[in-house]
Amino acid sequence: MITVKPGKVDSVVEILKKKRKVVKQVMVVTGRADISVILQGKIDQINQMVIDFKKIKDIVTTETLIEVEVDLGW
Repeated sequence: MITVKPGKVDSVVEILKKKRKVVKQVMVVTGRADISVILQGKIDQINQMVIDFKKIKDIVTTETLIEVEVDLGW
């Protein structure tokens, strides 16, 4: 989940779409975040990509959500 400076969503989306090694999908969303990015790769690759996101000047905050499998016994 990524929050960007006002008016910068389109330019940040274009930058993110160029990072094809780990980025699987980039979506503009509503709510507390402006952009949702789905990453797919090894945890080290994902970690490095999140660090790289912080270098994009128009990104204000990021929040990382990691999918986990839970056996609820249903």
